Amino acid sequence: MSLEESNAPDFTLDSTANEEVTLSESLEEGPTVVLINRGHWCSFCAEQLGTFSEVAYDLWFHDNVDILPVVTDPVGKLTEMRDRYDLDIQLLADPDGEVAEQYSGTEETSHGLTGIAATYVIDSEGTVQYEQIADHPGDRTHGNFVRYFIRGGFENPFDGT
Repeated sequence: MSLEESNAPDFTLDSTANEEVTLSESLEEGPTVVLINRGHWCSFCAEQLGTFSEVAYDLWFHDNVDILPVVTDPVGKLTEMRDRYDLDIQLLADPDGEVAEQYSGTEETSHGLTGIAATYVIDSEGTVQYEQIADHPGDRTHGNFVRYFIRGGFENPFDGT
């Protein structure tokens, strides 16, 4: 089931900054990027989060965009991940996979329940303008693409039409 062009499911999750983060409150300031990640152990997730960490301040400062990475792990594991990879963005804990299930879905793996990796760009009205669900663990949308997508009025910067 695709969420593109539909209203994004709202959620509230605990963050590695020891505060609750709510999607609808984030959208009051501008567009939001929701990333669904598999877990603290996932190197592909860490790589993707690193690219968003690099562009997060620029997106926030120039475009009022928040990055909300949702990871199917408890806060303690996510704090370790954030610190290990020196991420400048806070991670949101979804240990039961409830939010991931509303977006890209979940799956049982050798690491337990994980979210299916996905990227969502949600406009300030709450409409999903971009959705990419990973076909395999390394298939990810990275930060620079999303930055140009948002700045181009939610148009694919590589489409050429």
